[in-house]
Amino acid sequence: MRRAGILLGITSLPSKYGIGCFSKEAREFVDNLADSGLSLWQILPLGPTSYGDSPYQSFSTYAINPYFIDLERLVELKWLTEEDCEAYDWGNKPDKVDYALIYQSRFKLLRKAFNASKLDKDPEYIRALDTFKKENNFWLHDYALFMALKDAHGGKAWNEWEPELVNREKKALLDAEKKYEDDIAFYEFMQFEAAREWAAVKKYANEKGVSIVGDIPIYVAFDSSDAWAAPELFQFKDMEPVAVAGCPPDAFTADGQLWGNPLYNWDYHKETHFAWWMKRLSHCFDIYDVVRIDHFRGFDAYYSIPYPAVNARHGKWVKGPGYELFKTMKEELGEHPVIAEDLGFLTASVRRLVKRTGYPGMKILEFAFSAGEDSEYLPHNYDRNSVVYTGTHDNETTLGWYEGLKAKDKKMVDNYLGISGDVKKADMPWYLIKAGFASVSDTCIIPMQDVLSLDNRARMNTPSTLGGNWEWRMKPGAFSKAKQKKLKTLADTYFRK
Repeated sequence: MRRAGILLGITSLPSKYGIGCFSKEAREFVDNLADSGLSLWQILPLGPTSYGDSPYQSFSTYAINPYFIDLERLVELKWLTEEDCEAYDWGNKPDKVDYALIYQSRFKLLRKAFNASKLDKDPEYIRALDTFKKENNFWLHDYALFMALKDAHGGKAWNEWEPELVNREKKALLDAEKKYEDDIAFYEFMQFEAAREWAAVKKYANEKGVSIVGDIPIYVAFDSSDAWAAPELFQFKDMEPVAVAGCPPDAFTADGQLWGNPLYNWDYHKETHFAWWMKRLSHCFDIYDVVRIDHFRGFDAYYSIPYPAVNARHGKWVKGPGYELFKTMKEELGEHPVIAEDLGFLTASVRRLVKRTGYPGMKILEFAFSAGEDSEYLPHNYDRNSVVYTGTHDNETTLGWYEGLKAKDKKMVDNYLGISGDVKKADMPWYLIKAGFASVSDTCIIPMQDVLSLDNRARMNTPSTLGGNWEWRMKPGAFSKAKQKKLKTLADTYFRK
């Protein structure tokens, strides 16, 4: 079935109190998607973010960002008041998230709500919380303890804690559990509230005919409960990385990209029949309808950078688990819809892996136009089993990209898409959007910024940079009926749903 949808992270929703969340605006966005004739909402990873605010560097591969808890709902539950929420400064830019302000305010309000919730004697609520804690105990307690200890150590990474905590000595953990019992309960409370709010949003979307496309980063952060609680999963020696992840130098980055994530001990994962991965993927299939697996080429071969390092110049490619992981996944979890993020340096073996899994790869229209070259990203070269995007969260907006093109490349775009010389700025992205809808790809997904014809001031992320990323938000009312009608016309014309 030919489908189409929008890419929009939760933080970018125009909810109240400074950041997008699982609020009524999330449901309104679902309504707008359905009215546009679209059936897919692709989001960014949901995990709690750390320094740099990247959803691809999370404190847990399972947890949900507490920022996404709807404060208005907590007011309805009488755990907060409107006066409580209005007492804080949330920033004065409706199109930007001020993460510093959010950090200073959100947890104070959530702690107040938590204290109020402890007075709630509703037996149904108590049973639901207990059930959630039991069903998620395989990750939840470690995460809550990790965050409580992190707060107690002023936010320091876990390898800077006392040696007995770094090494998870039993007595030290038991003492910490007793000392920080209330803090642990606070983090468990936030996860319970976030999980049930997200489940409600997903249920609403599904009932409206909209499927959620989730995003799973291939790696976890070093400063995460995953790395602290299960160091055997990673290439560690004395609780320090032997090597870390990244990308080699290329035409855009002379030093390459030093991500710093710990690399997996794939021998251990194979010996355990990928048990950790099966739990992780099973969880993703529970909370999403489709799973986009980031940096898919890393399963074929991954770039290993000796630790410590100041850049990615001296790394090397190392063979990954290959098809064995996905064979195990299909045998144990069954067939599930997956999108393989197969961008970057693609070798023949990477292409073979993607083809063998049967998962659709990604086609990026912004990568397609280099004068005189017949790129695989040009629509006439696509096959049906693919997902076409104008760009991704890591790219310029379509308008920003077009305005920055060299003259010969811009001429190729104009000739290929039939753009006249006097095209209005607001119309230009729609030529690329139309090309995506018209393509043979089974799935077409468009970043919200392109639907809104925004320039690079609305760019979501510039890789290998710190500051100014992940901040963009959609202004209230921006997804207008007129834009919904344009999308509906394209969906009907090219038989997408």
